[in-house]
Amino acid sequence: MTAHKGRWPKVDQNSGIEDAALLILEWLAEQGINAMIRVDAERLAEGLPPWTFAVSGGPLSQGIRTDGVSAGQCLSFALAHLRDAGVEVPF
Repeated sequence: MTAHKGRWPKVDQNSGIEDAALLILEWLAEQGINAMIRVDAERLAEGLPPWTFAVSGGPLSQGIRTDGVSAGQCLSFALAHLRDAGVEVPF
């Protein structure tokens, strides 16, 4: 695990995971993991979960994709899948 380089602020537990999203993405990149989060207007218009989080590379044996109806839900699902794959994201 690499040093956090002083970027990790104290997260307000009531504000939701969205506040930590960019820090999570940056930490994953520091671990050699490619990561992205996106929102898809077409999926939203079709009534599908518009948020997608995807990761690949680094210590992961295969890529992970999660979808959610909100950024928070999508990130929560992603963190659970990353934990299952052996990647413990600190936050």
